[in-house]
Amino acid sequence: MKKRKWLSHIVLISICLLMVYPILWWVGAAFKSNEEINSINIFPSAPILSNFTDGWVAIPGFTFTHFFINTFGLILGVLFTTLISCSLVAFAFARLDFPLRNFWFSIVLVTLMLPSQITLVPQYDLFNAFGWVNTYLPFIVPHALAGGIGGSFFIFLLVQFIRGIPRELDEAAKMDGCSWFGIYFRIILPLMKPPLVTVAIYCFLWNWDDFLGHLIYINSVDKYTVGLALKMFVDANSAVPWGQLFAMSLVSVIPAIIIFFFAQRHIVEGVATTGLKG
Repeated sequence: MKKRKWLSHIVLISICLLMVYPILWWVGAAFKSNEEINSINIFPSAPILSNFTDGWVAIPGFTFTHFFINTFGLILGVLFTTLISCSLVAFAFARLDFPLRNFWFSIVLVTLMLPSQITLVPQYDLFNAFGWVNTYLPFIVPHALAGGIGGSFFIFLLVQFIRGIPRELDEAAKMDGCSWFGIYFRIILPLMKPPLVTVAIYCFLWNWDDFLGHLIYINSVDKYTVGLALKMFVDANSAVPWGQLFAMSLVSVIPAIIIFFFAQRHIVEGVATTGLKG
């Protein structure tokens, strides 16, 4: 029995090492020169820190500070509108009684299974007709309407949590003269901290990694996000500074890694509490 246990541990450790190897090679490549980049060695023989300093200012006329500011500005706008819109829509589905409520909620759930590639062309045609291409509006406006990346999932998550809040709180608030919006703002919203933190984390991570969306709608370099700035390192007409590219790509994932590791407890708590019933 012990032999079988040790064997299973050895197999799992071997698989983990195989999965971690590309990440370790990526970290090592950030410190390699172009001549050493094709080496199978994980870490360079002579680490080069200049990949980070030179890569930071490698884009002509811009630094990565500019691209990080663009990215954070876009994400914060998306984040703010998502929290407000999705919480309001979820409150309406969970607490208000309006015609065809179950039908419309079913439509929201159906969109969870709808591949984004299906709506890509009509969305672009619509936003182009509005004159929103090369602006951040194609990202912010859909999230302001409880759509965008993960909108349906966020609504479902919040609805499940609100349904677990006792309705007696609503009745007590009504007796004190609270309107429905007052119940949402004064009673429900303060109790929704765990799932709202979860929504904020997922929204940040998913929109930070949305390279395809940024590539389609953003054309000007001065509006580029970090992901699009990394694309500019790859030029078919000149040698690619691979060390600088890997260094900047490593820097670009640091915000997402920090948020994930510091907020993973809130992710678990937010998802777990959506299953509770009051």
